Amino acid sequence: MQQNPADSARRHGTDSEATDFALECIGLVKTFGGVRAVRGVDLTVPRGTVEALVGQNGAGKSTLIGILTGRITQTTGQLRILGVRPQAGDPRASREAGLVAIYQELTLVPALSAEENVFLGMTPKIAGFVDRPTMRRRHLELCRRLNINIPPRAAAKDLSVADGQLLEIMRALAAEAKIILLDEPTAALSVAERNALLKIIRELRSQGVTMVFISHNLEEVLSVADHVTVLRDGTVAGSGQVAEWTRERLVRTMLGDKAKGLAKQLLGEDDGGGHEAPAAPAIARHSDKPAILEATGVTLEGLISDIDIIVRPGEVVGLGGVAGSGRSTLMRCLAGAEPSSQGTMRVDGKAVSWPRAVDTALRNGIALIPEDRKNHGLVLRMRAMDNIAMANFGRVSRWGWLSDRHMRDYEAQFVGDFGFDPARLGAPAETLSGGNQQKLLLARWRYETPRVILADEPTRGVDVGAKEEILQSLRRFADNGVGVVIASSELEDVSMIADRVLVLAEGFLAKELVRGSRPVPVHEILSFAFATSPDEVAGQRSA
Repeated sequence: MQQNPADSARRHGTDSEATDFALECIGLVKTFGGVRAVRGVDLTVPRGTVEALVGQNGAGKSTLIGILTGRITQTTGQLRILGVRPQAGDPRASREAGLVAIYQELTLVPALSAEENVFLGMTPKIAGFVDRPTMRRRHLELCRRLNINIPPRAAAKDLSVADGQLLEIMRALAAEAKIILLDEPTAALSVAERNALLKIIRELRSQGVTMVFISHNLEEVLSVADHVTVLRDGTVAGSGQVAEWTRERLVRTMLGDKAKGLAKQLLGEDDGGGHEAPAAPAIARHSDKPAILEATGVTLEGLISDIDIIVRPGEVVGLGGVAGSGRSTLMRCLAGAEPSSQGTMRVDGKAVSWPRAVDTALRNGIALIPEDRKNHGLVLRMRAMDNIAMANFGRVSRWGWLSDRHMRDYEAQFVGDFGFDPARLGAPAETLSGGNQQKLLLARWRYETPRVILADEPTRGVDVGAKEEILQSLRRFADNGVGVVIASSELEDVSMIADRVLVLAEGFLAKELVRGSRPVPVHEILSFAFATSPDEVAGQRSA
């Protein structure tokens, strides 16, 4: 049973005040070294309302969320949760005050049942033994409260992402949460699942639960929120009741000065400052080359729809978009990692069957560097040189036997090109840094060069030096005639390296941007990612 906020306040040496506000942030500042990630944020959220928090990557949302949940200690400023000032930097204090956060990465235990996950850490007991009848009864009561049906004994590993989200909400309600923070809750859901979740958010609001909704999906924000706060560069750039906002105004507020000159091009109107729309970009330098890869009508029901992509030799194609836009899904479809996907494909002008397995795509010359390199890219306990050679062990075998010496000598000739020390080829992959692990995957496709490389989040979790080496390596692949497709949540990387950028929004292709004399600007990618709705894209495609 959750403690009374006043009791919690006394335990933490804080004060409790009667208030109509669920959350009160007063002058919050957080400095990391010499960088101010949050700069004087003021935010008040009335009880029983839905507050939307929006902003582009790097706006300060994650840091603010960390302060609210107690994971991060603010440098200065005050935070009150339901009138209680929780001990700063203490996640337990924030939870006891009544706030529970549900993140995009779920915290379920796959081996446990649905009911066991709901009451994880709060299991009802009698005389030291689990009281399963009570747990089951309370699980079913929560299901009725949310008007859903998740069998208590269902294994969490067998449930959909949407049901996993619901279990997390049930867990929060079981903990008597008065405030639920939802961080990108719909990013991995289908349209139907998103609509169902939004309906539950509205129902919880009617029951007096306060919700903080963080999302890149501006249509959802406008449909479910009572009030919207926009962060930009660590500060509150704008806030107001949802009726005061349009999607276009949200985009302008998020981008600030970067949005000037784009209004006419993006929204079909003048920006008020006499700015002309940017000139049409120059034709890509690879446009006259025959395509290596042509995929049309790429669809995975509920996630991406009817996307066309062409990749030419020597070209780097970037995939831009925000969380949940479909970047990784598109790559997985092309790489044969989504057997249920649909589409048509031509490789070097020849029609091939749609890949429904990774080995089929590889035979067509399409290789994937996956987003999760540790679980889906590498065998961590194997040596670095084995992870490289597994693309084709036959290349380093002698009369059917693998030769360590030949493998090491062969790979040492080229791994240095990726910034990997040949002396570490014998080290287990699990002992290497994230940057060096990523370089192993790049080296694998130099060892057995494909026609097209799909690089999903290739610079995630690596230091600045390794990032530069990885991007240079991808550019070298292209310079040697390989077609490269890169997707990254760090749009600066996409902008830096791409000849063309396909901007995805809500699983649709929203816009193709072509590099001219300068890289495609990040703010232009973001503008189309935020300012284009699926309905508009569908209308453009049918026009």
